[in-house]
Amino acid sequence: MAGINIPGVTDQYKTSETIEKLMQIERIPLTREQKTLDSYKTEQDAWRSVNRKMTSLRDSVKSLYSFENPFNNKLCSSTDEFAITAEATRKAEYDSFKVDVIQPATADRFLTSELDADTKVPAGTYTYKINDKSISMKWKGGSLQEFSAALNRRGNDLIKTRVIGATKGKKTLAIESLKTGEENKLNFEGDARAFAESSGMIVRIKPKATTFGTVRTDFKQAPEIELEQKRLPKISTSSLKVTGETITVPPRNGFSISIPEEAKTNSNPHIQFSITKQQTQDITIQLNKMDERPDIPETGSITFRDVTIVNANSDPALPPAPVEKPEPVDTITTSDVLFAVFKDGTEKLIQTPDILTAENTSVDISLNDYPGIESIVMRNRNTGYTFNLSTMQVTNPSENLGFIPQHPITTASDAIIKYEGITIKRPSNDIDDVVPEITLHVHEKTDKTATIKIEPDVESAKEALITFVGKYNQALAEVNILSQNKPELVEELDYLSSEEQEKLREKVGMFNADSSLTSLKSSMQTTTSARYLFSDSATVTMLSQIGIATNATNYSGYTPSKLRGYLEIDEKKLDSELQTHLDDIKNIFGFDSDGDLIIDSGIGFKLDKQLTGYVQSGGVFAMKTASLDSKIKYSEQRITKLEAQMADKEADLRNKYGSMEGALNSLEGQQNSIKNFSNSLRGNNQ
Repeated sequence: MAGINIPGVTDQYKTSETIEKLMQIERIPLTREQKTLDSYKTEQDAWRSVNRKMTSLRDSVKSLYSFENPFNNKLCSSTDEFAITAEATRKAEYDSFKVDVIQPATADRFLTSELDADTKVPAGTYTYKINDKSISMKWKGGSLQEFSAALNRRGNDLIKTRVIGATKGKKTLAIESLKTGEENKLNFEGDARAFAESSGMIVRIKPKATTFGTVRTDFKQAPEIELEQKRLPKISTSSLKVTGETITVPPRNGFSISIPEEAKTNSNPHIQFSITKQQTQDITIQLNKMDERPDIPETGSITFRDVTIVNANSDPALPPAPVEKPEPVDTITTSDVLFAVFKDGTEKLIQTPDILTAENTSVDISLNDYPGIESIVMRNRNTGYTFNLSTMQVTNPSENLGFIPQHPITTASDAIIKYEGITIKRPSNDIDDVVPEITLHVHEKTDKTATIKIEPDVESAKEALITFVGKYNQALAEVNILSQNKPELVEELDYLSSEEQEKLREKVGMFNADSSLTSLKSSMQTTTSARYLFSDSATVTMLSQIGIATNATNYSGYTPSKLRGYLEIDEKKLDSELQTHLDDIKNIFGFDSDGDLIIDSGIGFKLDKQLTGYVQSGGVFAMKTASLDSKIKYSEQRITKLEAQMADKEADLRNKYGSMEGALNSLEGQQNSIKNFSNSLRGNNQ
């Protein structure tokens, strides 16, 4: 029995194979167009790759001459980084200076007494004030932990609290000001003060002050010093006056007054008084007049008619005039008039810089800053100023709040440092107004004088130069591979992985007929090898002088990289030049050649300008990729059209061959029917 053949399903006549062979011939234009599209996309990827490399190189060279260039970076070092460090801006001068940290700035940090763990904080309005800022919290009552958490949520960078486990079953509450400095003392108001007192955090006190220096006998002769000029009077108490609450110290007068014993036993003693200046006739005027001989007038005469009688000359019996006139006495003007005197007799200047400029100067001497002080000495060395002092008082600034802490961890105080021997107080541990463009960060007290050095950041400059050379070589390698049909260019890049090398092999010689890349390479090499004479005294004017060149190592043998234009680095030479000619290196990358304060020359400037023409929007690379975009779009449209045509053609062939198979199957069926009929007739005849 003959098999059943279904057109389009069974393939008795191999029509599918025939159709596929016919379609392969029909698809030749489509296959060709798909290969063209792939080549366009590959070229576009290659242009984008070289654009990325050149953009990265441009960013690198721009950073070498822009305002943020690494050659202006500064490094700060401290011989005692545990106590004090520094941070410099790019405008800071190279410098070295000495600093002593007397004390860091601190904030008020108070503890309550030990409280029962289940202590409740009463309901109320709790107000805490620091200087001119305050926070206020309405509290409904609750545990110490709940109170601490609620207050922290409202702290506003002003205060914070925490609950600390003390002995078993006991806790303490710590409240801390987040602002340092004497002016930022923590104050309690309303219910906050009531709870602070009841919990043993603070105790009320009555402010008090001890006055001294109210009678003339309190003032003794100041220790003598060497005279500034021979004929000046010594510093004495001869004209010193004490009238009521005013001590008058005329020119060339002074005193020494002992520190009261009660001041030495105070926890935070301060001596406070005011000084008012009064300009008087300079005593040097009179001193210089005393050196002149008197002017004796003419004795005169009388005339009567034709007779004139002349008086005899006066004879004052003066000693003969000195052979040499004494040197004139110079005026002295100084604000260095107050000194602290210690047990061993040594003295330390108490700074009063405004005493000659301000009408009234308030003096506040913290005795804790002068350990071992015994007395205060004033020497009015001035020749034209009288000073009026108020009576002196011993006070404790903490007592001015009306309370003192019972369990202080720290109390609010200013940072005190000595910069080159000058005592400086600031409320913060970050001090940026002592040395221009430098911020000092105070951490702890110094055991010995710390030295701060501001030096060039040579390492960041070196790193930037190495990065530049690396990006330059990567960009140049991309240009070499794309513009030259030499497979060995890829093999020379031994720093690449095998996968990266394989991808680059596909790009070898891709744009060997395009002159834009070879032109760019030539201009890059010219720029990096040129000389840049930014001044007549310039020492370093070329990259090769700092150890960066195509033959930086001076190797005489054959090296392919030297022929390709890649840059090498002689690191030893680069390190040496960075240490000695950093400014010259900065200038060869960018300098102002015409005095208009705008950089207009240098390796960095010129490379940036050259590369910008290629990588910017609308530049050479953008035009290349845009041109390929148009070709890719056209090719994709053509492929879509050809694919539609191929689909129609294949459908038509399958329809026609299907019909043919149907007809052949019909004929075969008829043939089988006739054959079967014939066979049946033969059987009947037998």
